[in-house]
Amino acid sequence: MSKPKLAYYLAGGCAGCDISIVDLADYLVDVLEAVEIVFFAPTLVDIKYQDFEALPDGSVDIGFFSGNIRNTEHEYMAKLMRQKCKILIAFGICASLGGIKGLVNLYSNQELLEKAYKNTFSTDNLEGVLPEPKCIVDGKYELELPELTSVRTLDQVVEVDYYIGGCPPHYHHVKKAFIALLEGKLPSKGSWITMGHAVCEVCPRNPVFQERPKEYVKEVKRTIEGSPEEGCLLEAGYLCLGPVTQGDCGALCPKVNIPCRGCGGPLPGTKDYAVSAMNTIATILENKELINKIPAPVLLFYRYSLPGSALRKKIKK
Repeated sequence: MSKPKLAYYLAGGCAGCDISIVDLADYLVDVLEAVEIVFFAPTLVDIKYQDFEALPDGSVDIGFFSGNIRNTEHEYMAKLMRQKCKILIAFGICASLGGIKGLVNLYSNQELLEKAYKNTFSTDNLEGVLPEPKCIVDGKYELELPELTSVRTLDQVVEVDYYIGGCPPHYHHVKKAFIALLEGKLPSKGSWITMGHAVCEVCPRNPVFQERPKEYVKEVKRTIEGSPEEGCLLEAGYLCLGPVTQGDCGALCPKVNIPCRGCGGPLPGTKDYAVSAMNTIATILENKELINKIPAPVLLFYRYSLPGSALRKKIKK
């Protein structure tokens, strides 16, 4: 039998998802022997867009799309990946829900460009030049850049078969996902490939593992105010989103005194991650006055999911 063909594309991401695949280490060798990589751009294989375009539609068995959709090139490649791949996976939280870079949707592209190229103290741009989709250099060379759009998730552009959370996905979970793919042991289409447990369920700080009942949150703290060496971060006042976040990471952040911020994505059956997180936090606060003490609630609850939330549009602060 021929090897399954695999394609990978990095859109508006940081390449952390790529590194999570490289971190498979010895197992990556087994994966590379089991599949035929026909496209892995732009980080691994020097295959041009036109080479991928020339492949027959539906000829690629598995496609991984990482990063969010931030410009017209990303949108084109999302549609091309969907056209060529039998199975298309939103790989990582950026592709799945928009990711932390999706917070740019709080502002207009013009505001962002003005900030980046004009209004920072270290910027030397006396002429106030901003990037444009097209420009003429030396009076004869026409250069083009992809046009910026708002940040979108992969499934806001094309149909997605499966989702994998994480920023980036933990390599142990990536290994399990590859095994499920290669052995054909996948959940129903549209599902997240996940172990199905919340961060709290795999977190050693959970009071359940200490055989005591959970306590209400009596105060709200920021991480700059310190963190407990042991015990539940939520109970100590650090707003951890572990109760509503997939724990495919193995609760790595709480293990090092960092509250979960939700990069693992929503638990199965959740329609809107941020709404679920707000509801959960609200129910465990000792009194409603504590709600007003939550610093930057949009940046907390929508940190990784703004483009994929019910809001979707620009929020006026």
